[in-house]
Formats: sequence, C-alpha cells, structure tokens
Amino acid sequence: MPTVYIPHGGGPCFFMEWDPPETWNEMEGYLRRLPEDIGQHPQVIVMISAHWEGEVLQVQGQDQPDLLFDYYGFPDHTYELTYPAPGSPDVSTRIASLLEQKDRDVDIVMDRGFDHGMFVPMKVAWPGADIPVVQLSLLADLDPASHIAIGEALQPLRDEGVLIIGSGYSYHNMQAMGKFMRSGGAAVFGDDFNTWLVEASTQGDSQARNQALVNWAEAPGARDAHPREEHLLPLHVCAGAAGNDQGRQTFEARTMGAMSSAIQFG
Repeated sequence: MPTVYIPHGGGPCFFMEWDPPETWNEMEGYLRRLPEDIGQHPQVIVMISAHWEGEVLQVQGQDQPDLLFDYYGFPDHTYELTYPAPGSPDVSTRIASLLEQKDRDVDIVMDRGFDHGMFVPMKVAWPGADIPVVQLSLLADLDPASHIAIGEALQPLRDEGVLIIGSGYSYHNMQAMGKFMRSGGAAVFGDDFNTWLVEASTQGDSQARNQALVNWAEAPGARDAHPREEHLLPLHVCAGAAGNDQGRQTFEARTMGAMSSAIQFG
C-alpha cells in the first residue's frame, strides 16, 4: 500500500454551505478521487490526524469508535454527521507492537472517538464507511524527527494491506485565512512554503527528503504556514513509512487564499 498525506479542510467544510459556494470544491474533488489514486482497496486504514496529541503515543483499541465533534461554531446539522466505520483491535495491537519494538511507549485507549480530521475527509473519500480505521496520535512534543521515526516503525503495515494516511493541512494559519475573508478574497499566501514542501517531499533521495522535513522550519514561509506544526507532522509519519518510495504531488489548490498540497508515496 502507499502512504498519503491529505488536507482535511476546515471543520465540517464539505457538508455545509459556503460563500462562495465553490470554496472547497477542488479539495472535495481530490478526496473523492483518493480511492482511485490509491489504486487498491485497503483492508484497514491507519490514520494520523492533526487533532490528536499525546504525551506518549496513543492508539484507538475499540471495535466501534464514536465520533468526536471537535469543532465549534458550525451549523447544528454538522453535529449530526455519521460515519460508522469499525475499528480494528488486531491492527491496534500490531501498531503497538511495532512501536514498542522501537522503544516507543504506546497506550491503547478505549474511549477516544474518531475526530474530524478522520471522519470529515473519510466521509468524502469512502462514504460507505466499510473500511476499518484505527487512529494513532501525534506526540505532543511535535518533534519532526520523532514523527519520521514513528512512520519508519509502521512501514511493515504497508505489506499487510494497511493504508497509512496523514490527515492535516499543508498550510494552517487561521489568522491569515481570516485576513483573506476580511479582505474580500484579495489576500493570498502560502506559495513559497508550498513550493518548498513539494520539492522537499518529492525528491528522489529518501534520506535527503526526510532530513529536509526534519528541518522544515528553515524553509521559506515556514512559520507563516505553520505557527504550530500539528497539521504538518502527519506528513512526516507518511514520509517515514514510505521508506525509499518517492513522493509525488497528487493535489494542489488555493483555498481561502492559501496554497496547499497532498503528497502520496508509492
């Protein structure tokens, strides 16, 4: 299986009205094409979402996680969305074993639901909710090298029918997006960082790629794009799990002024 870093949009953005109406159309179209881009049907999806951090790594262990509506101020109907995908306790145990072999502490938790970084894009990409999904947290220290190492530990899952998805957003500066809205759509941003990120992520030398991602904060426009890097680090897990597979850009669009991308490995 490949690994893929996707944008998940803003809150429940694909399931509500926007002005202009086409605001999220390009991203939604990409997510609808995602199964075709993957090219094979995953047995299980392991998802690393920007919206879950732990002091140690945490992995869902339940058979049927609930939904966690971890967004605020949206229309009432967006808190009634459903996505009844099952979990996979066997894969949860496998994840914990792989990480513990690399001296990573892991907690299997039974009370953590699917956050919107999972169910919002998954509801678009695989609306049937027929693929088991297991979420894995980020580490709260947000260390980029650690997240590449986490991905490296998970690499064997790819040969076991498991699709690893990093769900974030390659530009995540809410203050800037607010400026776009206040400017009537005149402000644009993120181009320099997006150009760097695509070049760094898709270079042929995997060691150079991973080192560039470790040093991401030195890139042009890096801290403008990510005042806090939780929406970027799911990419690092995907890059680590990619091994020597070269990345390719599978999506690019400007949404609410921000240029963003998706990257697929393998």
